[in-house]
Parts: sequence; C-alpha cells; structure tokens
Amino acid sequence: MNYRDKAARVYNSFSPFIRDFIYRSEWDTIREVQIEAADVIFSTENNLLICSSTASGKTEAAFFPILSRIHDNPPSSVGVLYIAPLKALINDQFERLNSLMEESEISVFHWHGDVPSAQKNKFLKNPRGVLQITPESLESMLINRKNDIPRIFEDLQYVVIDEIHTLMGFDRGSQVCCLIERLSRLINHSPRRIGLSATVGDTELAAKWLSDNTGRGCSVVNIKAAGIKWRLAMQHFYLESSKEDDLTNDQQGNDTFVPPPIPATDQAYEFVYDCARQKKSLVFSNSREETEIITATLRQIAENRHEDDIFYIHHGNLSAALREEAETVMKDDTKHAVTCATVTLELGVDIGRLERIINIGAPNTVSSFLQRIGRSGRRETPPEMVMVFREENPLPNTPVYEIIPWNFLQGIAIIQLYIEERWLEPPFKKTLPFSLLYHQTMSVLASSGELTPAGLAQTVLSLAPFKEVLREDYRDLLIHLIKTGHIQQTEEKGLIVGLRGEKIINNFKFYAVFKDSEDFTVRCKSEEIGTITTPPPVGERFALAGRVWEVEELDIQRRLIYVTPVKGKMEISWPGDKGEIHTKILKRMKKVLEEDTIYPYLKPDAAKRLEKARSVARNTGILKTGLICLGGVSYCLFPWLGTRSVRSLKRFIQYKCASALNISSLEYDSCYYITFKMEHYDRKAFAEYLDASIAREGVTLSQLVGENELPVFEKYDEYIPRDLLQKAYYTDKLRSDELIERVKELKKEILQTEEN
Repeated sequence: MNYRDKAARVYNSFSPFIRDFIYRSEWDTIREVQIEAADVIFSTENNLLICSSTASGKTEAAFFPILSRIHDNPPSSVGVLYIAPLKALINDQFERLNSLMEESEISVFHWHGDVPSAQKNKFLKNPRGVLQITPESLESMLINRKNDIPRIFEDLQYVVIDEIHTLMGFDRGSQVCCLIERLSRLINHSPRRIGLSATVGDTELAAKWLSDNTGRGCSVVNIKAAGIKWRLAMQHFYLESSKEDDLTNDQQGNDTFVPPPIPATDQAYEFVYDCARQKKSLVFSNSREETEIITATLRQIAENRHEDDIFYIHHGNLSAALREEAETVMKDDTKHAVTCATVTLELGVDIGRLERIINIGAPNTVSSFLQRIGRSGRRETPPEMVMVFREENPLPNTPVYEIIPWNFLQGIAIIQLYIEERWLEPPFKKTLPFSLLYHQTMSVLASSGELTPAGLAQTVLSLAPFKEVLREDYRDLLIHLIKTGHIQQTEEKGLIVGLRGEKIINNFKFYAVFKDSEDFTVRCKSEEIGTITTPPPVGERFALAGRVWEVEELDIQRRLIYVTPVKGKMEISWPGDKGEIHTKILKRMKKVLEEDTIYPYLKPDAAKRLEKARSVARNTGILKTGLICLGGVSYCLFPWLGTRSVRSLKRFIQYKCASALNISSLEYDSCYYITFKMEHYDRKAFAEYLDASIAREGVTLSQLVGENELPVFEKYDEYIPRDLLQKAYYTDKLRSDELIERVKELKKEILQTEEN
C-alpha cells in the first residue's frame, strides 16, 4: 500500500466528528506522525511511543484514533486516562480536547489540586470519556478511593503519558509506572500505553520503560525533522561594576566616605528588555530565583522608560491564579506580552502565536534547549531564540578556571551537538529507588490495610521500578520501618501503617515523590500571591511574582504571610537541584575551545568572548593536558566528563590517592574542574599513581562512599537505613568506566607534555 492510500485509509477510519474537526480547521493534509500513529492504534494492540518535534501534532496523533475507537465502541467507564507532569499542560490539553470533542458525546474531565471539588464530584457520579490527571492526584485516588477504582476505570482502554522525557530516570516517572500497574491490577487488565515526547534520546530505552511489565509489545513512531530552520542568536555581556572608590577627597583635603551610587540596570538586562518588547516572548531562566530577578528588572526598566508593564511571571511557587493569568494573556493573539518562566512553560503548553524565546544562560541539556526553542515558531514560522550570557569581568589575578566562561561554552556545545548529530541525552534508569520504595510501600499499606510481610513484598517488589531491589534489602527496610514506627506489626504478624507513618501519609504532600518544603502562603489582602520557604519578620521585605512585598502580619500556625506591595527589587531563594550534565556535552565544550569555527549565531560580543576563551585555553595548556599547576602546590584538574563521572573521580582521588600524594583542599565546581593542593609531588607522579592504583585494584564504587556518610537526596531518604542509602548512591550516582578511561588519557597527556 502506497503512502497516499495509507493516509486515505487512516482518514476514513477516523470517526465523523474527527473528520469534521479536520475540515473545520482547514487542514490541507494529515501529518506523517498522525498517519503512522493512527495506523499502529487501529491495526495493532501494541503500546505506542510517539516521538516527533514540538508542535508537530503529537497530541492529535494519539487522540484522533483513540477517540475514534472509544466513540465507535463507548466504554462503560473512563476509557482514556491522560497523565501529564504539569497542571498547566493538563489545563491546556483540557481546552484542546474540549474543542476537538464538542460535537461528539465523549466527556473530558481534568483532575488536579486546582480543580474545584464540584467538578470532581460531577465526574465521580458518572465517570466516562477522558480523565486528565497528575501523578499526585492519581496517587491520592488509589489511596483514598481504592474501592471506587473498579467502577471508575473498569473499562479503561488507554493510558496516555505526555512529555515522558521529563519522567524517565526520575522518581516521579517511576511513580507513574507503579500507579498504572497498581491500577491495572485493580481492574484486572492492562490498558494500552501511549507515550508522547519531542525529545527522547534513545527510543529503544524509552519504549522499554513505557511497556515494562505490561505484557505488550511497543511500536515506535519516530518522525525526525527534515532540516533545521532556526533564528538563533547568542550575545555576551560583562557586568559593569557599580562600585566606585569608597574614599574621595573633599575640598579641605579630608578623606570623606561617599556611599556608592545606586547601580544602574546592566546592559544585559537592557538588551533582554529590548529583545522581549519587539515580539511576543518567553524569557526562560534555569531557576525560580533568576526568574524573579529578571521579571522585577524588566518591570523596573519599563517604569524608568515610562512604558507599559507587559511582563508576567510563571513558576511553581506562584498561585494558580497568577500562573493562569500568564497563560491566558500569552494565548491571546491580540495582546503583546512577555512572560518570564522556568521549566513550568518549557513543556507542550500551546501559548499561541509566540514569536521569540530568550534564554538567560544555557540550559543543562540538549532536550531542554529543544523544548524551549520549540515553544516559538508554532504557526508555520521558524523557531527563534536569543541566548544571553552575563559574567563578571575577571580581574588580572583571577585563576584560569574562573576565566573560562563555562556556561557560555555549554550553550554552544548543546546547540552544536544537535545541529551536527541530532543528539539528545539518553534516558537514565534508576536501579535502586529506595525513596520511592518507601513511598509505594506506605501507599500500598494505606490503601490495602493489613498485609503479611510476604504479601507486601510480593505486591511492591513485583512493580517494574523495583526489579533490581533484592528481597534481603527490602526485608532490612521493613525491619527498620517497624523499629522507627512507620510500620506496625500486629499480633497476627501482619503489617499495617504505624503511628509515625500515619502522620506522613495523612499530609496531602505525601502524594508527591519530589522534594517539597513546608512553604508559607503569601497573601495580599484577599489575593493569593504564591509561596515561600522561610517567613521574613514583620516589616521586612522579600520578592515574589516579580514584585517586592513588605510583611504586615505573620500567622505561623496557619503558615500565612500577609503583605503589602512596595517598590524595588530583591532576591529570594528556594531549595533546588541544578541537575546533571552529560559527558558528551563536556567533550563538545572542549572541542569548542580547540576548533577555530566562528559559529554563525554568535553576535559580535559573543564572538569576541569565545575568541578570548580560546586564547586563554591555548595559552594555559589546558587543552593539551587536563592537569595544570596554578603556582606553588595548587593544581587544577579539567576532567571533561559529565556530572556522575566527575563526582566519582573526585571521590577516587579523595579516598584512594589523597593520603599517599599529600592532597588536601579538594574541591570541585559542577563538572567543569577540580582544584586541590598537593605537596611534595608533581603532575607526573599524580597521573602515574592514579593509573597504577586503578591497574592494581580497579575502581570499586562502594569504596568511594565514606563509612559514616549519609547521602540523603530524595524526599523520603531520611527514612531509609544508612547502608541502603549508601548502596543506592554508589549504584545510581557514581560510574567508573569514564573515570578509568580519563585517567589513562590524563597520564598520556602529562607524559607527552613533560617530554616536550
């Protein structure tokens, strides 16, 4: 069958209301991803992974055939469960599906923390059609409505998981797998799973993750973009010093203190302001703190220029009302607006005719870069992004490792890796997710009531994410939880939730497996602004929602802060994790310094900064050898490895070599460099000792964790025994293969430079 006939067959298989929607939307043709996905759904019973670029029609690719099938054969309960990582994405898809199904008799409901209880009660009375939900709300449903699950989902046919690249490799993604599997057991059948993503680095691994324990095969529809058409620019700025001499000479010749002037807005933010005002834009930052600062600064510039404030803000600590306000104004094509955002708007929310993306600094991953640039150019225009980099102008005595603009190089490397190779980070699978294991153990006990130890072990350890957990380790965990009161053993030797466990489970924050904090809600009169972690004293000020607030009243018991708005700009901080960087990005960063290419997207100042960085790298010899002497007994090691391998290398030096080589003051920044002091030995001795140590003993990762170390990272790690945490740490956060190879390279580099 030729492609045209295949397309015609797929089109004719759609229900009439789908064909009417295509006609009303004035589509000239059905896209390739929609044809291929529909063919799999109509002609097989496989699970399906749909991978194609942002704005390529993945949602329609999944839902056109799914809705056609449940329309022609209506299920007796919810027929489609749609799981998404963000409330904003669910809200957006809710509107899209409502529009798609307005002429069908299929209902669509959404369920998350911001949905009114009246709408949820309406759904519970007659559960039908499509239910859109977050992982946390599904967890709550399995705990609190277990007896209702068969009625709600008895005829469930499809589970659609959106943006799966944000879930794989994280506890939240493994939680989703557990929830679907537990749900399937309660309804005695396994619905087909459909995964959607624009940025999957290894489709084979992703397909395996999607289908694990389902008993079904998984088809993959992977539609790659024919070519890259981007409008891309990078600009670099040195921060202008606002400091003047504290001492000046007055007319009488006396030294007089003069306070420094209020610093003017730096050129970088002025540049961002001008770029953003030209077109409807999203301004991405890598943290909530930076998002707050950039929003406040852009509003300050607008005020100074006597121009309209068109700036909005969007991140996870803001109230639902403020987030929805930003989403609504961005979708309105009649309004010119700019929203400053974190990852909360990085995913597939359709925000209309978005013309430009501005990114402050570089994303950590190629996947994140593609997601962000893909937010623009969604109406047949090329995606457009401007990356802006800011750094302090280094002083003459600044060490070489601080002169290199690492984040700037990272931005170039990320772009080049995709342009040259279409490379994306492969998904990572956690082997020993003990924090999630605690969570699912308590969740299963809370929903099931008393279980025997063997029954609990069988129920939990048979879930896909826990396949690698040894039964002996699980037994040790259960014994520890009994001793600490999280689990109680009954007289009949059964297990139930203990008193300490009940306090944790009965808090609504239990449903989430990602870390959160005991935040305080901020209110201005009757309006909810958002949340912050630490309440300032009455009379003090803090930043939130791109504005500054003064504390009027604190209600510690109810965790409320009442504020009034004031002018100004301040910083605020939230606990967070910068994430991990892949080794391939670091190696490409090194190549950026080695080659002479002037990349066409670099604006003049950025090109000059790259030229200066290359000059420093070549003159200092860091490209020829990974270890340089900074003077005296101070050294700097450039691993050119990703986060896990650098972490392992640092620990190998610390635990296996530091004593023998008189190494002290061992420190590292991200994965860019490691600094240390080494007395009585030189570079050659260092490299030879590391290489000989590996040749003699190899690298045993368990020996790179301190005996008394307590590696607590995930939300429920504090309830896990120390030995299990250490085992999970060296299994999932360290790696030896790249370390061993790099030490061999380092020895070779140093010996060559010593000979020359």
